[in-house]
Amino acid sequence: MSKQTHAFQAEVAQLLHLVTHSLYSNQEIFLRELISNASDACDKLRFEALNNSALFEDAPELQVRLSFDKAAKTLTITDNGIGMTAQEAIDHLGTIAKSGTKDFVSKLSGDQKSDAQLIGQFGVGFYSGFIVADKITVETRRAGATPAEGVRWISGGTGDFEVETIELPKRGTSVILHLREEALEYANTWKLKEIVGKYSDHISLPILMEKEEWKDGELIEPNNEEGGRQPGGMVKTGEWETINKASALWTRPKKDITDEQYADFYKQISRDFEAPLTWTHNRVEGSTEYTQLLYIPSKAPQDLWNRDKKAGIKLYVKRVFIMDDAEALMPSYLRFVKGVVDSADLPLNVSRELLQESRDVKAIREGCTKRVLSMLEDLAKHDKAPEATDDVTDVLSEEDKAKLGQYSKFYAEFGAVLKEGLGEDFGNQARLSKLLRFASSTHDTVSVSFADYMARMKDGQDAIYYITADTLAAAKNSPQLEVFKKKGIEVLLMTDRVDEWALNFVNEFDGTPLQSVAKGAFDLGKLQDEEEKKAAEDAAETFKPVLAKLKEALKDKAEDVRVTSRLVDSPACLVVTDDGMSMQLARMLKQAGQQAPEVKPVLEVNPEHALVKKLDGSVHFHDLAHILFDQALLAEGGLPADPAAYVKRVNALLS
Repeated sequence: MSKQTHAFQAEVAQLLHLVTHSLYSNQEIFLRELISNASDACDKLRFEALNNSALFEDAPELQVRLSFDKAAKTLTITDNGIGMTAQEAIDHLGTIAKSGTKDFVSKLSGDQKSDAQLIGQFGVGFYSGFIVADKITVETRRAGATPAEGVRWISGGTGDFEVETIELPKRGTSVILHLREEALEYANTWKLKEIVGKYSDHISLPILMEKEEWKDGELIEPNNEEGGRQPGGMVKTGEWETINKASALWTRPKKDITDEQYADFYKQISRDFEAPLTWTHNRVEGSTEYTQLLYIPSKAPQDLWNRDKKAGIKLYVKRVFIMDDAEALMPSYLRFVKGVVDSADLPLNVSRELLQESRDVKAIREGCTKRVLSMLEDLAKHDKAPEATDDVTDVLSEEDKAKLGQYSKFYAEFGAVLKEGLGEDFGNQARLSKLLRFASSTHDTVSVSFADYMARMKDGQDAIYYITADTLAAAKNSPQLEVFKKKGIEVLLMTDRVDEWALNFVNEFDGTPLQSVAKGAFDLGKLQDEEEKKAAEDAAETFKPVLAKLKEALKDKAEDVRVTSRLVDSPACLVVTDDGMSMQLARMLKQAGQQAPEVKPVLEVNPEHALVKKLDGSVHFHDLAHILFDQALLAEGGLPADPAAYVKRVNALLS
C-alpha cells in the first residue's frame, strides 16, 4: 500500500487537542498507558495462539522492550504481541473504537485531573503519548502475516495521520515517540526505570532495557596544552536486562506484598488514578481452586450506569490471560469491583458461552460475591468511631482506625448499585439488607441502617415506616409524614431511583415488616390511642355526604376518597392500595419508555383543615375538589394531567 492520509475521527481530534495542551497533570502516566497496551497485545497473542501456535512464529517468549536515542530524541516501546494489520491500525489508532465514544467526549470538562482519569477508563491511553511527543510513529505487523505486510503509521497529533506498507521481519508493535524538547528527561535510563517501578512493576511480562555502563573519557593528545582526558559517560552494552519483577502480583504470598504495591497494581489494571478503598487477596482451595485479588474502588467510574459497558474482572487460567470483563465471575450489582481471578481448573480455551454454563465458574462467582460482601460488612462494622458513652475497653487498632468512615464513602458512590442485588441475588438478600443505608426524618445524612432504625422504634411500633420520593426535600416535606412527625415516629427517606423497584423484593427485615406511609389505609396500631381512633370514625361518618360528592366529582381521577388522620397541616394527600404500584414507580417506567399501568390513587382528606371544611355547601365544590386533588398530586411529585385547567381554577378562586 502506498502512503495514504486519513483524517482522525472528530472525537479523537478533540481528545488530541486536550492531550497536547497538557491534559494529564502527571506527565509520566503516558508510559504506564503505553506499557499496558503493549502487555495487552501480548495477552491477546497468547490467547489466539491457544488454537494456533504458529502465531508465535520463532519468538514464543513474550516481552516488552524500552529503548531511547538521545541524539534522535526518541523513546520506543516495543512488544512482540499480536500486532496490527493496516486496516486495524487505521481503525484502532484513528478512532476511539468503543461504544460510549460520545459519552466519553461529553464528560470531558477541561479539568486536568478529572479528564485524565477518563482516558484510562475509556481505553484511549495510546493518545497520551502526545503529552511528551510532537510526533508518533507506529511500526507494526500482525502475527501470522508476512514480513511484506508490515505497517507504518505516523501522526503529528493534529487533524490527520499517514499509513503505508513497509517490510517488517518481526511481528508486534513499536511505538516511537519523537520527544518534545521539554520532555527529553524521558530519554534516560534512571528515569524510565523509576516510572516502570512505580506504575508497571507488576506487569506479568518482562519489561527489558539495554544495560548501560560507565566509560572513561579517552586521553587527550599530548600536543594539546590542556592535557588530561575527554569527559566520560554512560554507554549501552548490548545486553538487555529485566527492569520489573515480571511476576503476577496475585501469585506472590500476601506477606511479601506491601499496601503500596497492591494499590499500584489496582491502578494498572483499572486505569484509575485514585487508590482503591479496600481489597482482598485469597487462594481458595477445595473442589474448585482459584486465586482472587479483588478491589473496591474509592470512586465510581463515569460509565457506571452505561448499559453498553461490559463489566467484570480479569480472568486468567493457570496464569494465562483469557479475557477482560468476565461478567460471569461477578454479579451485575457488583460490577464496580475490579481485580483478577486465576483458575486452576478451567480449560484454557474457555469461551464466554462456556463461562455461563460451567459449574466451576458458578462456584467462583459465589465465592467472589461472598468475599466482596464480607469486605463491605467489615467496612460497615468499623464505619463509626465508638461513642464516648459506649463501654469500650479495647483501643481501636490502627487497621480499624483506617476503616472509620470508609463505608460511608463507599455507600455514597455505590449504594444505589448495591440495592440492585435485592432483586438479583435472593441468596444474599439478607446480607445485602444489612448493608443498606438511608436518610430518615430524624437523620439527614444517609447513615441509618434497618438495624439502627429498629433500635429506636417506639414501644408498640410493629413496622419499619418508609417513604420513597424523587428528592430528599420532597420526602422530608411530604404530607404523608405529618402525623409521624407529630408523634415522633422515625420514617426512612428513600430517594434513589432504584428504591421503588428494589423494595418489591423486600417485605421485612429481621421479622419486622416494611410499611410505606404512602400505601394502604392509615393504621398506626398500638401507636394510636382509642380516642384518636374514635375521632377518626366519627369524622368519617359525619363527612359521608361530602365524600360521596367528591367521589363523583373525581371519578375519572381517584379510585376512592376517604377521610384520614395521617394529615396534620395539609388538606389532602394521595395514597395507593397496599398491593398497588406506586405513582412514582409508574412515572419512572413511563420516563424510561416502558409500559406502566394507569395508577388511580386514593384521595385522603383532612376533615379538620379549613379548605376541606369549606367544601360542604360551596358553590365552587367541583373546582375545589379538582384543586385538592391536583395539589395533592403536586405535593407527591407528580403533575396535573391538565396544568392549564389547574391554573385557571386557582386563578378563578383567587379573584
